[in-house]
Amino acid sequence: MALVWTEEQQMLREISRTFLDEHAPVDELRRIRDEVDPDGFSRPLWKAMAELGWAGIPFSEEHGGAGLGYTELGVVMRECGRTLAATPLVGSVLLGGTAVALAGNETQRKEILTPLCSGERLLTAAIQENAHHQPTHVATSARRDGNDWVLSGTKDFVIDGHVADQLVVVARVSGDIDDRDGLGLFLVDGDAGQLSRHRRSMTDGRNVAQIVLDDVRVPEAAALGEPGRGADWLDATLDRATAGLCAEMLGGIEAVFDRTLAYLKVREQFGVPIGSFQALKHRAAKMFIELELSKTVVLEALQALDANADDAPRLVSIAKATLGDAAQRISDEGVQMHGGIGVTDEEDVGLFLKRCRVQQRTFGDTRYQRDRVASLNGF
Repeated sequence: MALVWTEEQQMLREISRTFLDEHAPVDELRRIRDEVDPDGFSRPLWKAMAELGWAGIPFSEEHGGAGLGYTELGVVMRECGRTLAATPLVGSVLLGGTAVALAGNETQRKEILTPLCSGERLLTAAIQENAHHQPTHVATSARRDGNDWVLSGTKDFVIDGHVADQLVVVARVSGDIDDRDGLGLFLVDGDAGQLSRHRRSMTDGRNVAQIVLDDVRVPEAAALGEPGRGADWLDATLDRATAGLCAEMLGGIEAVFDRTLAYLKVREQFGVPIGSFQALKHRAAKMFIELELSKTVVLEALQALDANADDAPRLVSIAKATLGDAAQRISDEGVQMHGGIGVTDEEDVGLFLKRCRVQQRTFGDTRYQRDRVASLNGF
């Protein structure tokens, strides 16, 4: 695979950038945060994105999607990262929609993906149960009761869980809490009886929810795939969600680098621009190298997923580990080179740093991903 963006992908990037610069600049995130928007994102903006086809990029045309791939979705995610656009793309498309597309049957795909692609339905996935990313560490239980499943447990860090119309809940059908086998994926309505959700705001101005299931009853048809064998579908979903998040991280650190470079050219000290100082030139050069490496690993991971390559999971973990390191260094350097104003709310670069910190830990931090690479390599 050639590690370059195609002409069509470049066109999509230009269209996405123009749209987001106009409708979702960084100041829009400030507005949503300061007004404590009940959704945590703009509904009209999401509807406009759906009309552009963004909500259905990786899904088949028969279900209302664009029939493209995760590489094209990565193009859009990258531009969202450049403006810190708050959207349901991660929860609805990368997590919930992907889980349904991969594990669901034809009826489930048609009933759920069609309104998702049109922007009429919001999805997410309820996976995590503790402070660290451990997708197969699942205590939430699913037991049969007649023709129904009864789910009980608590899920944390559920992205957009406070507004999702449906959730894909990972629950244990059998086995012990850390067993890989015995997991199931279940569709649960957001307003189901015996389900409660508690919104939480994070440092980057985004929202997650704690989901509590207290004997929530769902029909047998709510199961995605075969209950008890959900780990493989979960892995595949998280790989695609992680790669998409990496693309968003790439856009964020690109924005930090561009803003920092521009600041070095205009900020003067001792009568000259500080960008003329050799030490700062060296630091900017290191940021550039980190950024170029990040572009390569993200594109390689996205292309591998679309090609169903055998090494796609390994490449996704390499990308997340690489972006985690790059986001740390570039966001730190961006704030430090701006000086004291870099940590003020009025300066955009500090907002990017906060977003980077949350992204670094979402779907597994650098240590988790490096350990996964080692495991996949047989160590």
